[in-house]
Amino acid sequence: MNGIAAPIVAVEPAPESVFWSPRRRVSVVMVVYMTGEALEQSVQCVLSDPLVDEFVIVDNGSPGRQAARLQSLAERDRRVVLISGHGNVGFARGANLGARKASGDILVFLNPDAFLQPGCIASLVRETESRPSPCIVGGRVLNADRTEQRGARRGDITPMTALLSLSRLARKVPGWRRYEVHWEDEAAPETVAPVPTISGACFCMRRTDFDSVGGFDEGYFLHVEDVDLCWRVRQAGGQVLFHPKAEVIHLGHTSQASPVKVEFHKGLGLARYFRKRSVRPAERALAWALSPLIVCTAVLRPVVWRLRGRAA
Repeated sequence: MNGIAAPIVAVEPAPESVFWSPRRRVSVVMVVYMTGEALEQSVQCVLSDPLVDEFVIVDNGSPGRQAARLQSLAERDRRVVLISGHGNVGFARGANLGARKASGDILVFLNPDAFLQPGCIASLVRETESRPSPCIVGGRVLNADRTEQRGARRGDITPMTALLSLSRLARKVPGWRRYEVHWEDEAAPETVAPVPTISGACFCMRRTDFDSVGGFDEGYFLHVEDVDLCWRVRQAGGQVLFHPKAEVIHLGHTSQASPVKVEFHKGLGLARYFRKRSVRPAERALAWALSPLIVCTAVLRPVVWRLRGRAA
C-alpha cells in the first residue's frame, strides 16, 4: 500500500468539547476490495482520529501484498479488527459482517478511498445524539479539489429520475431539470438538513438504528445498497440527514476492478431497488419492463467515458 499524492488534510486531534457524555464507543467499518494505493492514506486518516475506538476492516479480497499489510496492521494496532478469508461477498454483505463484529454504540461506514477531514466523525456522531430513531447522518463528500462530489446528497430516486440522471439528459434538457436527483450544484445548507438520500461513502448510524432496519440488504452486490438503506429509514418514519460540516474527500474510481463490471452491478442494483419498492401491479410491471434499459444504460456509461477520453 503505497501512499498517494493528493490534497488531503490530515485529521487533527479534536478539542475536548467534542466528546459527548456519556462517552459512546465509535466503530468505523470499512469494506476493502482491490482498492489500490488510496487505501493506506484512508486507513491512516481513520487511525489518526481520536474518536475512533475500533476500526473494523472487512477484506473482500485484496492482492497478496496489500492483504499482508492489512494483517500486519491488525497485529500492530489493537483498535484494528480484520475480517478476511471469506472472498468477495459484495459490499452489503461485507458491511453487515463488519457491523456484526463491531462493538461500538455508533457505526461509521467509510469507503476505502475516502479520507476523513478534521472533525468529520465528531460532527456526524454529535448529530445522532438528539435525533429520533431511526436516523442516518451522511457527510459532505468532496472531490480532491474540494468541490462537492456527485451523489453526496440526492433527491428521491425513481425509475424516471435514474434514467434521466444516468444519461445526463436531466442536465442537458432544460425542461427535464426537475428530474435531476443530484443536488451538488445547489448551494449547500448552512446547517444539517433532511434529504431523501445521502452517499454511502461516509455516514453514521447508531447501532440500534442500524439493527432496527435490518442493516444493509444483502441482495445488492455493489452500489444502490445505500439508496435502499436511506429509503428504509424513511419508510420506518426516521430521518436521513446531510451534514455540510462533516467533510470527507472521496477519490472514487480507484478500484482495480473493471469499470464495466462495476457499472453493471450498479444497473442491477437500481433495477432491483425499483422492483423492491413497487407496490401496485402497474408499478411492478413498469419496474420489470425498465430493468433491462436501466442495466444497459449503466453499462454503456464507461464505454462512453472511454470514447470521450475520460478515465473510468
